[in-house]
Amino acid sequence: MSSFNIRSLILGLTISIALTACGGGSGPATTANPQTVLPTTGGYTGPAPATPDVQSFKLNVWDKLLPNNRCGSCHNESQSPRFVRADDVNLAYNIANTLVDLDDPGLSLMVTKVRGGHNCWLASADACGDIVQGYIADWAYDAFGGPAKTVQLIPPALNDPGSSKNFPSDSSLFGTTVHPLLVQYCAGCHAEGAAIPQSPYFAGADVDAAYEAAQQKMDLDQPINSRFVIRLGSEFHNCWDDCAANATEMMNAITAMAAAVPLTQVDSDLVTSKAMKLTEGIISSSGGRFETNLIALYAFKTGSGPTAFDTSGVEPAMDLTLSGAHDWVGGWGIQFTGGKAQASTTSSAKLFNQLVATSEYSIEAWVAPANVSQDGPARIISYSGSSTTRNFMLGQTLYNYDTFNRSDLSNAAGEPQLSTDDNAEVLQASLQHVVLTYDPTNGRRLYVNGQFTGDIDTVSGGLLDNWDDKFAFVLGSEVDGNNAWAGTIRMLAIHSRVLTEAQIQQNFDVGVGEKYYVLFNVSDHIGITDAYVVFEVSQFDSYSYLFNQPFFVVLDPQATPDNIRMQGLRIGLNGREITVSQGFANLDVTITQAAYSVDGQQQLSAQGTIIPLEKGPALDEFFLTFEILGSATNVYVETSPSSPLPPPDLPRGPAVGIRDFAEVNATMSSMTGIPVSDAGVMATYDRVKQAMPVNSGLGGFISSQQMGVTQLAIEYCSTLVDDPSLRTDYWPIFDWSAPLASAFDDRAAVIDPLLDNMVGSGLNTQPLRVTLTDEVNTLIDRLRACGVNCESDRVQRIMKGTCAAVMGSAVMMVQ
Repeated sequence: MSSFNIRSLILGLTISIALTACGGGSGPATTANPQTVLPTTGGYTGPAPATPDVQSFKLNVWDKLLPNNRCGSCHNESQSPRFVRADDVNLAYNIANTLVDLDDPGLSLMVTKVRGGHNCWLASADACGDIVQGYIADWAYDAFGGPAKTVQLIPPALNDPGSSKNFPSDSSLFGTTVHPLLVQYCAGCHAEGAAIPQSPYFAGADVDAAYEAAQQKMDLDQPINSRFVIRLGSEFHNCWDDCAANATEMMNAITAMAAAVPLTQVDSDLVTSKAMKLTEGIISSSGGRFETNLIALYAFKTGSGPTAFDTSGVEPAMDLTLSGAHDWVGGWGIQFTGGKAQASTTSSAKLFNQLVATSEYSIEAWVAPANVSQDGPARIISYSGSSTTRNFMLGQTLYNYDTFNRSDLSNAAGEPQLSTDDNAEVLQASLQHVVLTYDPTNGRRLYVNGQFTGDIDTVSGGLLDNWDDKFAFVLGSEVDGNNAWAGTIRMLAIHSRVLTEAQIQQNFDVGVGEKYYVLFNVSDHIGITDAYVVFEVSQFDSYSYLFNQPFFVVLDPQATPDNIRMQGLRIGLNGREITVSQGFANLDVTITQAAYSVDGQQQLSAQGTIIPLEKGPALDEFFLTFEILGSATNVYVETSPSSPLPPPDLPRGPAVGIRDFAEVNATMSSMTGIPVSDAGVMATYDRVKQAMPVNSGLGGFISSQQMGVTQLAIEYCSTLVDDPSLRTDYWPIFDWSAPLASAFDDRAAVIDPLLDNMVGSGLNTQPLRVTLTDEVNTLIDRLRACGVNCESDRVQRIMKGTCAAVMGSAVMMVQ
């Protein structure tokens, strides 16, 4: 990895000054609302591109930066650097080569200037930077046959692990210093009970919840650098009086809290590496994603605000407006808890225009469902006009992913749906890479974590000519806000072609989110200059970091490390070893010259571990400790377990509960005499068992579980009534040949067998028989009232309904 050298970016001072001159330097974004139609530009009339690389530059970069709301109004023939000059694309190419880094497009001056706010055409400078980076990456893909897959490891500054003030485990100190100030002046917005609540809820009445939300906004080591203080003093955000005075008041409150928090000193006996923060690492540009036919891309990097930007660079930008209950997730993502993100119908028409032309597409997303109990199906991703009309949709029902696609062979809802197999339980409440592909030959295919699910589309693939271009693209719910999905989307891409299995596996292997190579120097203990243990680290979510796949490397190319023992690696955070998530504590490897020389590094582990986030990526300081590193040793002593607390005096558990799914099935079989092995019963049970209760607690019983119970009851009763022999044995007095008008004259002939078989008699606790009889009588009266349009089998239908109503009720469920 270290052997790769990124192409040097050599930029003259005059070029840097010229880029700064246009548009007022790195000021704020100039356009609040993104344009959905790119401004028109004149056709190119200059000399033809001299080489294929110049042609690739023109198609991927020049054409897209030329419009006057990008770079065309400044960096043309009249102003340096003239990288979008319209008189000669070959000259523009020569200049552009001094402004880009094709090995690592993110380091290009074109990108860093725009990312800093220079003439950004959107409300987010990062979104503009991502778009320009994508243009350059496409050029690099053509130039080198794909983006670079490695980065150059550069020695970081060497810092010893420092002492740190860590937040107390309880909120009492916060509750007497900072929280009262937040409640007094910030509860109008940052509290759950506010008229228009805005997260984080650090000013809420619940001090524990407020403390958790406030920690990343406070710097106990340097209170003046706290986000609360900066927000008031420098950004003038909702000051309640004089902003400078308010910032001082807030800083004094945080200082008072910090003064009561003792310093955490690094244990001098530990064998430690040098210290690093996440943001001091090297951004991983491992790249490798296949995006040749990308038409929409959401990386959710903004982190705040009402808009999720489409950074594909394909116009019109299909930006999403966020509404309802949602939260931005640290490490890039949007968490939906009842809200949605929706594009306008105008910009959504990009999907119609691009996908109808190819009659194929791929929807690729990293999603983390909040649970496996969502029904509906709940809408994850949809291009629709209502709950019943759509062009495509990816949704969730319990453990299944559901897909719909409208074609000339389907109805307007895109039915029949294709779902993953119930028994496979493919969908899990964890981060998953999900890809839905569609083409006229194979129809729909689903891939989860790089693997085809094996579910075959029963509908032959058709054309997409009957799609509706007035529909809207939406995430998290239906366009009307119904069928809401709970979960997190970390990345979403729409491709105008089918991704192959190799390309899907390739994109899965790349992963999701911003990643850093964090280099921990260990030279002091092994006598080799520039020796490092390197982790790939990313912010996993708003509460944790992922430390992944550590390796050993020496950045001195002349060094030949050999026979270096490394055992018991642990991760330290903010001055002490953390007590959880030490996934590498059992590491025991020896660095050998033979293993190291293969590719200039030695892998230490293929595993990863989750480390808790405390102060945030800019403040959390990490270091490594070792039981053995070279000749240095430290005997690790496991903390003695605390004495067990006396068992809590819990209240007696309830004597009444409900039956779980297997008990429900067995009980219904016993009540009706229909064996559980009956084909119809087995098919229904397999379909609805996931919707039925899994434990006996009454508190967990919900309406969707009752629906599953009801469907199974109907199947048992239908099987019973449809068999002449079985129903005669069950209702021996009832006259099955009687017409509807007289069939139910003798109610006891109907009701008594049901109550005898399903309720019983002589039990210590059971419903009153007279009450049940009255309820069933009322039900029969309602079912008989069908006027002149009664079905010929109305008697049998009434018997089935009556049977299912009794059996699916509490008389069966409660035990």
